[in-house]
Amino acid sequence: MYKILHIEDDEGSRRLVRKVLSANGFSVVEAEDGITGIRTALEAQPHLILLDINLPDMDGYEVTLKLRGEMGSRDVPIVALTGEGNREMSLAVGCDGYILKPIDIARLPFEVRNYLEGKRERSGIKPDENLLMAQGQKLASRLQAKIEELEETNRRLVEAEKVRAEFYRNVSHELSTPLTPAIGYINMLLREELGPLNNMQRRALTSVERGFHRVRSVIENLLDMTALATGKMSFFARYYSFNQVAKESIGLCIHRFEDKDITLETAIADAPYRAFGDPDKLKRAMVQLLENGWKFCQPGGRVHVATQNDNGRYTFLVYDSGEGIPEKELRSIFKTFYQIDGSPTREHGGTGVGLALARKIVERFGGEIWAESPPAAESSQLSWARTLVALRVPEVMAEVAPPPKDSNAPPAISD
Repeated sequence: MYKILHIEDDEGSRRLVRKVLSANGFSVVEAEDGITGIRTALEAQPHLILLDINLPDMDGYEVTLKLRGEMGSRDVPIVALTGEGNREMSLAVGCDGYILKPIDIARLPFEVRNYLEGKRERSGIKPDENLLMAQGQKLASRLQAKIEELEETNRRLVEAEKVRAEFYRNVSHELSTPLTPAIGYINMLLREELGPLNNMQRRALTSVERGFHRVRSVIENLLDMTALATGKMSFFARYYSFNQVAKESIGLCIHRFEDKDITLETAIADAPYRAFGDPDKLKRAMVQLLENGWKFCQPGGRVHVATQNDNGRYTFLVYDSGEGIPEKELRSIFKTFYQIDGSPTREHGGTGVGLALARKIVERFGGEIWAESPPAAESSQLSWARTLVALRVPEVMAEVAPPPKDSNAPPAISD
């Protein structure tokens, strides 16, 4: 059975052609605009294409030129079936025939069969240069209009992104302000400056304190992300020990692993791995990797943290025994606000900011961040690991030269 593609924006015309051709043993597929028609032609591979010239997005001349380029050596007849258009132009751009509306329903099936059997009208047609020039000018005008439209859309998107970043910054600031006195009073209570506590009260306050710190961490992540996006974050470079920063990062998160009954294993090298950069920002990035391992690891699971010196580039690696990450998601997890499961009922919490923040910080160092699931090449001791998330930074932070070793003034590296 021959398959006919009919590209026509008018529903009544499509219905009529479908009814006539189907009654005569043809299979009909349809598209209501030029872009959809091109896509359908390449996917459905019809034996013949009926094409209206006056389409809403691309006219039939443009569609024909595009189809001739895309279909290559496939000799698929393209027949203009239209009430508006120019026969000479239609044949000049690559149509094999021209059928004028209104449709003669008695002749249409025979005309289609003739084209399927080899009829071609374009042979010997000498295109009118004025017609081709007019069509070229039309294409140029359409292209210019699209470029201007895209430029305006891009300008609006940039403005919207600035507004969104400023909104997150303002909201985060407003949320963080009342947390400061609340955390201060809880600390005073835990230090028993306002009176003695029994064990139950201490446990309750400790739980509240950890909850407040978790909220503050989320707010700080949002503030950092907006600061990076708006160019308001400064990096203060100085000499530091990469391994000491790794140990401090683990210390900030260790209670969370203990609360979830996750075994936390460490293999931090004894050497300091002396480096030059902003250790506070690097610590923020390391904490995000640790929290990712904590979040996706089930109670009773395992997390292994290690550091390596790869020829003057220092690596921080976090392995976990969680569910793993689908291959198609491995790059996406570092996008801002991206979550593998973004539904309201998702099992894992989070805002989708942590790993994106880590990526931006590491990139400012001139480093790299990546994920593997499962880890590509591991020893038998880590065969249980389902996911590796790692960062690597150079010994000297990008775009900055270290000062003399006896200098105490840390240079600021602003966006």
